Order: sequence, then structure tokens, then C-alpha cells
Amino acid sequence: MKALAGKVALITGGASGIGRATALLFAREGARVAIVDLDEAGGEDVVRAVEEVGGWASFVLCNVTRADSCQRAVRFTVQELGGLDVLVNNVGIVRRATVVETREQEWDRVMAVNVGSVFLFSKYAVPIMAEAGGGVILNMASGWGLVGGQRAASYCASKGAVVNLTRAMALDHGPQNIRVNCICPGDTDTGMLRDEARQLGQPNGDFLSEAAQRPLGRIGRPEEIAQAALYLASDAASFVTGAVLVVDGGGLAG
Repeated sequence: MKALAGKVALITGGASGIGRATALLFAREGARVAIVDLDEAGGEDVVRAVEEVGGWASFVLCNVTRADSCQRAVRFTVQELGGLDVLVNNVGIVRRATVVETREQEWDRVMAVNVGSVFLFSKYAVPIMAEAGGGVILNMASGWGLVGGQRAASYCASKGAVVNLTRAMALDHGPQNIRVNCICPGDTDTGMLRDEARQLGQPNGDFLSEAAQRPLGRIGRPEEIAQAALYLASDAASFVTGAVLVVDGGGLAG
């Protein structure tokens, strides 16, 4: 039996990185997947990849900072795929800067994407899940949502907010049989990680070597974070809510 057979999942930021890996894994495990992103070409490419593994997916163009766009994406998912069982709030951006270096519009953008999108998609998904008898919400935070990091003030603040928003939502919506959990990845091999190197003016090789300095001696792969998402989305985690799962190769262990 596939772990997500008959389920419908909506994944924000699904066109690349962890979102793409999660979409492909969920589809292989039987879910119908809505891929939400601003990157239309990347999103359609994921749809084709899902279809190649025998799955079913649909791309939804969405500006995750706009309430009307998020609401349309949720409605489209329900109408096109037949419901909404799992919401993965995965979309995120990073700005590597101190509070002094960060412009106000940059701060607002990071908070709108990283925290505001979690609020908006959850706001529109929860009533649908509650009416259907329950569901699962997974919020993608970061190890830097639990500890601070240098020159990443807005990112750390946003991911810390996601961690505690997860706990608050778990308390509010547990009685509706909606489980809400959070994943905190460590440095993972994505385009966003390489963009951090660019922002800091560091060569990719040097930056990635520094990121690999953790007990397991390497950075993570998107597929490894997707496996954590699959566990939390599945019935294997039926008694897990309000949890913060760190997947970072031991980076926060010491």
C-alpha cells in the first residue's frame, strides 16, 4: 500500500529544490499533487516528471504574498484534484544581511513569503480540511529557526516565526483532526543555498565546504528532506502534531 494513496497534496514552492523532490516522492506514494509556484516553466517541468513516474499533478501559478492568489490556488486544488488532505508550506527566500544592511522592503518581502504564505495558505486550507474530517499541514522552517545565524536577520526571524506558528496551529486545530508539524532542514543542495554564496560574495566551493562541516560531513539532499515530509504526511505519524523535526546531519546536535 502506498503511503499517500488517494490523498491530495498542495506544495508551495514546488517547482524546484525541496518542493520538487517532495512533489515527486508524494506522487510516487500515491498522492495527486498541486504544484504552486511563480516559476511556470519549472512547475510544468515537475508536472511532466510526476507523470513520467505514473503520478498525477497540476501546476498552479501563484503569488504567495497575495491573499486572493493563495485562495485561488487552494480552490483550484480542491476543484481540480478533488480535495485537500496535505498542505506543504515549503516556499521560502533568503536575504543574507544584518538588520543594518537589510532594507525595509527586503525585510517585508522575506516575512511575506516565508511567514505570510504559511498564514494565508493555512487560513484557506484549514476550513476545507476540517469539513472533510481532518488533514495534515507541514511547515518548512530551518535550523536557523531554532538558533541564530550570522548575516541572516530577516531569514532567522521568519523561520523562528514559522516554528512557533506551527505549535500554535497544532493547538488550535488538533480538535479538528488536523495535524500541524514543522521540518527544520540544515543546509541542503538547492539553488537557494548557492544563491546565499552569491549574496555573501563567496565562491560556491568554499561556501558549500563550510556548510558541510557537521557530524555527517556533508550537506543534505532535497530527497532526504522529502522523506521527512512523507513521514509526517503519512499515517505513520498519526499521533504526531506540534513537532519540530530537525533534519540537518547533526548540525544542531552540539
